[in-house]
Amino acid sequence: MIGALRGTIDTPVNNPLLLMVGGVGYRVAVPQRILKDIRRDEVITLYTHTHVREDALDLYGFLTKDELALFKLLLSVSGIGPKTALAIVDRGVVGVRSAIATADVSFFTTIPRLGKKNAQKIIIELKTKLGSIEELDLSADERGETKDISEALESMGFAKKEVLDAIKQLKSTDMTMEEKIRSALKYLYK
Repeated sequence: MIGALRGTIDTPVNNPLLLMVGGVGYRVAVPQRILKDIRRDEVITLYTHTHVREDALDLYGFLTKDELALFKLLLSVSGIGPKTALAIVDRGVVGVRSAIATADVSFFTTIPRLGKKNAQKIIIELKTKLGSIEELDLSADERGETKDISEALESMGFAKKEVLDAIKQLKSTDMTMEEKIRSALKYLYK
């Protein structure tokens, strides 16, 4: 398996790149934003992932080891292929980690070929590996109410983590929002 390549960009800069290494040209697909920063005949190092399929052998290259690690994590999610993973990594490691940690489904649904269910799957499967500060709420209606309750409690001076713990303990969905806030306040004042 090829772990990294250092060579000269041989073609006009487009995707995949043709990277000349010791007289051998490697076609390497890279995140789109990399293409803005490089020029033909420039020497670059790419950390690579070799993706083997029945009918193809593809190389994916990244400027940093963090990008490569995120790419490999995304490939571990069922239903996410290398092209989609590459498009996600193109949004930046920090942005993707933040979206996973905060369960931001809308961040992922703006990426082509990535719907809401796969976005939720990415968050659910990777939040334990990357660390999460919020639980994913799969119901859109409750998410709005949960956000309102969270904002109300935070405006009273409670820390975000305390508020999230209080909201998690709410068991009954039959309660009104005011009752949920009262119940959360009782939990917080214990």
